[in-house]
Amino acid sequence: MLKKLERTKAQWSGYDDVIDYWLELRRQLLVEYYNVAGVAVKKKQNLPSKEEIDRFCDHLVDYISTGHFKIYNMVMERWQSTGFSATQETDNLYFRIVDTTDPLLDFNDKFSELDWDDEDYHFPDFDEDISSVGELLEQRFELEDTLIRVIADSLAHPPGA
Repeated sequence: MLKKLERTKAQWSGYDDVIDYWLELRRQLLVEYYNVAGVAVKKKQNLPSKEEIDRFCDHLVDYISTGHFKIYNMVMERWQSTGFSATQETDNLYFRIVDTTDPLLDFNDKFSELDWDDEDYHFPDFDEDISSVGELLEQRFELEDTLIRVIADSLAHPPGA
């Protein structure tokens, strides 16, 4: 996912401040994901700490909510200022992105409700859950990259230009 992000950044970085901001949030989320998933560093313990999971979940929720409530609004404002309106393609992309939201937030809900003080508590299906999160993030990022292309194309060629 980081290699795909680097390719996306190489293609679109500097093109638009909204896109740059979106990609930076994605980078921060991926750093935390790899930390929690144990990809970045091999640790003596097999499971992440409460602080690591909390930090990842914070980034996950921030990324999702920023996408829904800030990025998409910024894009719509830009589109409206150029006379562009959403198409069937952009609507479909948006709804497919939204489809990944609830399963990602379910991970946050599941692990934020754990009793971390219970010494005998074991993580329920953590490896499977974090793997599913990785797959959902990859799917979401691919859809977002397509949306970024559509956004960039529309901003480069506004209606009537």
